[in-house]
Amino acid sequence: MGRFPFAVLFLSSLFVLRFCSVHGRIPTTVEGPFKPVTVLLDKSFRGKAQDLPETDPRVQKNGGQFVPEQISVSLSADYDSVWISWITGDFQIGDAIRPLDPEKVASIVTYGKFLMPMKNQAKGYSLIYNQLYPFEGLKNYTSGIIHHVRLTGLEPDTLYQYQCGDPSAAEEISDIHYFRTMPVSGPKSYPNRIALVGDLGLTYNTTSTVDHILKNHPDLVLLIGDVSYANLYLTNGTGSDCYSCSFPHTPIHETYQPRWDYWGRYMEPLISEVPLMVVEGNHEIEPQAENRTFAAYSSRFAFPSNESNSSSTFYYSFNAGGIHFIMLGAYISYDRSGDQYKWLEQDLAKVNRKVTPWLVATWHPPWYSTYTSHYREAECMRVAMEDLLYKYKVDLVFNGHVCPLFVSAAHVILFVHNLTISIHDQVHAYERSNRVYNYTLDPCGPVYITVGDGGNREKMAIEHADEPGNCPDPSSTPDEYMGGFCAFNFTSGPAKGKFCWDQQPDYSAYRESSFGHGILEVKNETHALWTWHRNQDSYRSVGDIIYIVRQPDVCLNEMKVHT
Repeated sequence: MGRFPFAVLFLSSLFVLRFCSVHGRIPTTVEGPFKPVTVLLDKSFRGKAQDLPETDPRVQKNGGQFVPEQISVSLSADYDSVWISWITGDFQIGDAIRPLDPEKVASIVTYGKFLMPMKNQAKGYSLIYNQLYPFEGLKNYTSGIIHHVRLTGLEPDTLYQYQCGDPSAAEEISDIHYFRTMPVSGPKSYPNRIALVGDLGLTYNTTSTVDHILKNHPDLVLLIGDVSYANLYLTNGTGSDCYSCSFPHTPIHETYQPRWDYWGRYMEPLISEVPLMVVEGNHEIEPQAENRTFAAYSSRFAFPSNESNSSSTFYYSFNAGGIHFIMLGAYISYDRSGDQYKWLEQDLAKVNRKVTPWLVATWHPPWYSTYTSHYREAECMRVAMEDLLYKYKVDLVFNGHVCPLFVSAAHVILFVHNLTISIHDQVHAYERSNRVYNYTLDPCGPVYITVGDGGNREKMAIEHADEPGNCPDPSSTPDEYMGGFCAFNFTSGPAKGKFCWDQQPDYSAYRESSFGHGILEVKNETHALWTWHRNQDSYRSVGDIIYIVRQPDVCLNEMKVHT
């Protein structure tokens, strides 16, 4: 599938030829586990980790008040349905805001197959959200009208064209945009290319990452948390690379919500035509009055929650050809008695590996990161869910995050009634694991890949917990938002009796501090090509490359057998 199949095949061949000419043939996970490799920080390229200003033409609004903007496409649970989302009307920020009426503008998408008359029409729903602060002097925010429309009855691997807006007013209709549906679910049917990125933000590094993604012509983009970084700003628009360093005494962790609108405008050329699937990160928490959180995240994006029998925007699943994706929430209960765990168990039990052989899971904070930043922070989630993912033989896990949360008197700066969180300077990096389960090399465990290096304004992770003097105090590692403590000293293996390894752990195959993104190309039911692309390289170059190989005959799963 794909709008540019010949270009994609040509570029893919360039990647393989270039790598093979320099390194020989491409390795496979079957040849692993591999000896751990660390690539030190390339100080010759740090990019420009500075946010785009609101005066940048790429983040400014074009057109009238109710002309659709921030248009995006996202997938439903299967190929025959997609969501189209957009915003009309102007946001307001200040002391005396007046929310817009969501019923004022219709939510309609007119669409049809490429080069055919657009005779189909679908109606959806609209909403607004507020970001309100119970403290004098802080500016409140109310969004424009957010529209979500689901298109159904679509054909697989087909190019469609569409317009969104209110047909009753010609000036309130968008230009024509295009999207291609996913291929039909089956063992020999896959998207050509899937781009994966985390911790994206809206900096000049972000623009480099997005340019690289565009040149790779993906059919789908997965954003693994931390989207706009609006919470690095005060409500008056003053920003910082490190919120708690610059604003240690604010009564609540403020945000500048217009950064979300700037992000949506900048991303529209990509995500109005290539489906975007998002899962929440810690930067989306954004606490406000009445202990409300995640308002922007849950309102601005459309999720196939209902279609995948989920009751939450924090976790859901969908198919992309022969791949079943599971998006999990690290900032909502993951206990075995909770709704998410029960949903995950039911979703996994329904997967037919004869139809969707590949099983891929994503969530924001990594379980297997060797960086000091957020080292073993998500251990309680791992303890709760790892056995279930291993039981059903998840093939790949993608994470982002890799950013420290340190608690100290100077850094406790989020407070909403009984909610206290410490967010410190955040850093980002890339890491790929060998197949691992419970910190032990296991040929049937997933490959864990951290892509928390999309381009935000925070620094890159360069310190590793296994280096002298870098092992964090265990009491500092629990996630401050979720609470709980599950990270104890290791009871077996080379790090027995210790909280950190004394050298790069054997489960860590490759790690490097650099901004970039990844591309997943599933070739068939057993082989997928993974490439990681650094921003400082030409788009024809790869920083890391490997074939992820499934071995279903060796690693028997406990799936329900479908006939």
